[in-house]
Amino acid sequence: MVFRRRITKRKSGGKTISYEFADDIRAKVVDVVQTIPELDHLKFRLDSISCIRSYYSGSRGTIARCHALSKVMQISLNRDGYYVLEFIHERYDNLSEDDKFRTIIHELMHVPKAFGGGFKHHDWVNEKNVELFFKKYKSLKNNSWF
Repeated sequence: MVFRRRITKRKSGGKTISYEFADDIRAKVVDVVQTIPELDHLKFRLDSISCIRSYYSGSRGTIARCHALSKVMQISLNRDGYYVLEFIHERYDNLSEDDKFRTIIHELMHVPKAFGGGFKHHDWVNEKNVELFFKKYKSLKNNSWF
């Protein structure tokens, strides 16, 4: 599903915040999930993970966010879990490629195996574990036969 139109939301610091689907980031998310064994639980749920790029977000210091469809919303909509990874253009797009992948890994690590609308917290999703996953990703990509 590819949408190019921006969705305008609200005012933030005098500029209008807007959102668009981020197909380029989505491709990286798929690559990361298919490469890192610890993220295998997401392989068959990739259709329930969206990537959004936001512009003019009022958040300070935030590079990306993970949003979940709550349990009550899942029940009322009669659907399973759904996660949206939001990447803030002004910060994310200025990162190095390695840091972009670290950010993607960080956000994916928040999604629990149950995929039930909850989050893994920062006692698990921390710089040390993100770096371990990132090094594993780089190693597996460099040793790829394809």
